[in-house]
Amino acid sequence: VPGNFPMASTSLGGKIAGYQGQLLGGDVQILERLRRSSRDPFWSRWESRVWTATLLVGTCLLYCARANMPICAVAMSEDFGWNKRQSGIVLSSFFWGYCLTQVLGGHLSDKIGGEKVIFLSALTWGLITAMTPLVAHVTSVPLILVSVLRFLMGLLQGVHFPALASLFSQRVRETERAFTCSTVGSGSQLGTLVMGGAGSLLLEWYGWESVFYFAGFLALLWGYCLSTYLLKEKERIVTVEDLKKCFAGSAQANGQWKKLFRKAPVWAVILAQLCVASTAFTIFSWMPTFFKERFPESKGWVFNVVPWLFAIPAGILSGLLSDHLITQGYQTVWVRKLMQIVGMGFSSAFIFCLAHTTTYHYAVAFASVALALQTFNHSGITVNVQDLAPTCAGFLFGVANTGGALLGVVLVYLSGYLIETTGSWSSMFYLVIVVNLMGLVVFLEFAKSERVDTETIHV
Repeated sequence: VPGNFPMASTSLGGKIAGYQGQLLGGDVQILERLRRSSRDPFWSRWESRVWTATLLVGTCLLYCARANMPICAVAMSEDFGWNKRQSGIVLSSFFWGYCLTQVLGGHLSDKIGGEKVIFLSALTWGLITAMTPLVAHVTSVPLILVSVLRFLMGLLQGVHFPALASLFSQRVRETERAFTCSTVGSGSQLGTLVMGGAGSLLLEWYGWESVFYFAGFLALLWGYCLSTYLLKEKERIVTVEDLKKCFAGSAQANGQWKKLFRKAPVWAVILAQLCVASTAFTIFSWMPTFFKERFPESKGWVFNVVPWLFAIPAGILSGLLSDHLITQGYQTVWVRKLMQIVGMGFSSAFIFCLAHTTTYHYAVAFASVALALQTFNHSGITVNVQDLAPTCAGFLFGVANTGGALLGVVLVYLSGYLIETTGSWSSMFYLVIVVNLMGLVVFLEFAKSERVDTETIHV
């Protein structure tokens, strides 16, 4: 059971630390043998840095591919004659697929390794991204086929973050998880930033098709480099034995899962992630259109770049701050809640300001601060899943993100309906604020950091 390794490693690590001060000369060899026999499942410092950088780039490219549709939505609507509701269908179709593979992706990752799941999915969604313009132009019903491709992309990208949660819970030490999660998670802002800058320029110079080609090619290149330089041969394929391992279950295991889902801290993190994910999806989908319509004379590269430029260092800072507070002796649960107060509470205040401003420069400033503060969620609920259940973190995160994706579908479409019906963007922002604050209240009331999976048999 993967969860047994950290406990065994901690016990032996304590013995090693106790002996280390007494070791002299030839005793160093004894220490090395003790370390090798510990079966430490965690990455070394060098491995952690390499994998963190690699997964940061992978997450960046994931969001490059995801962000191309919101950026190109206006241009594609003009080409194909789509109205707001039809654009909402295309934008929300991604999340219909995204919500279906979260749990499966997390479960697969817990059993066969998150790195394998991330690699295989990236190759496929990268290919779909590159194919989208070709498919759109060879059919008389582009709305349907583009929506189908976005749905398939959602299916394949849905496994990414549950796989990361599983991988980090098994390979990253607890005192380093917040920094690793926040750094890799900042790839989402970096990807949006890259696509906001390069994508806006490509859109203006060469048309919306070039944006899809750009994102798809980079994803395929990243997959090739990952396969060539980091993965072993057995980590590049899913075998029949892997699938048997994933889907083998028992009545006893099912009973243990029922006990796990009766615990309030589990539901607190699930509901909080549901609110965070769904509101982030909504802002991500409609923000470019908001700036384009509210401030038609503004340059696309400004509002598609500047907010995310602030978010990247904020996300890394949140991870450093979180790990530092824990190493200084502050309670883990207190630190996680503090991160969520900033990520869900303070950010909502600036979203409210954004809803009421009529000045372009203030709008960019409020959007930048709001998105920067939202990155603190990576050091809150994202790591809290790993605090609660390291043996099945991928599965639990998949459950939480499934709910977020489902609600995201509703909110993205509902936002388009409210904007068109009321003629005002404020209704969309109010919806985001209410959902955010509801999730924050639940998390502050019921969240814990103690493990709840010690008796759970992972199926």
